[in-house]
Amino acid sequence: MVAPRSRPAIAPEAPRLPEELETATIEAAAVESGDEWRCVRIVEAELPDLAAPGLRFEEARLERVDVGGGRLAHLSLSDVELEGCNLANADVRGASAWRAHIARSRLTGVSWTEGLVRDAVLSDCRIDLSSFAATRFDQVIFERCLLMQASFQEAHLRAVRFVDCDLTEADLMDARFDRCELRGCTIDGIRGAERLRGVAMPWEDIVASVGTFAAAVGVKVLDDHR
Repeated sequence: MVAPRSRPAIAPEAPRLPEELETATIEAAAVESGDEWRCVRIVEAELPDLAAPGLRFEEARLERVDVGGGRLAHLSLSDVELEGCNLANADVRGASAWRAHIARSRLTGVSWTEGLVRDAVLSDCRIDLSSFAATRFDQVIFERCLLMQASFQEAHLRAVRFVDCDLTEADLMDARFDRCELRGCTIDGIRGAERLRGVAMPWEDIVASVGTFAAAVGVKVLDDHR
């Protein structure tokens, strides 16, 4: 008898930050495309509607930084922590985040398409109406995030865990899930529920989501009692 294979751990690598970071200021008028910010701590920066593709933040901590509505294609976040930041409605297509922790931040309507998210934790974030179409996720945890109507069309999710997240009406069409977990999540009305084939869920969550799964395979509910 062959022993069942154990599931590899979902354990994103934490950001590698130096013990001390230099506090820096950043002003929209001085930011240029391709700028690199390294080993810095940036606090209370107001940069809405910033147009600066190719920005790079490495070994950095950003607190309450507002880039809402920005045009920041190919944004690069490497060994970073974001706390209370605003990326709502920002266009960061082609962006990458590697060894990142994003907490209590707003990403409503963000366009993070054709990008990469690796070794990352997103906790207590609002990410509704966002698009991660064709983005690759590897070793990522979403904790207590609002992901209503988020799009994961054609995304590839490998070793990703969703914990206590609201995925109501999320779009999973043509997404691929490999060694992923959903725990305590709401998945009412999701599109492409059949793409969750192979995802691991607690039994009580499966029972709570039976209506969603039945609709995905075309099972109809009888309204009589015979």
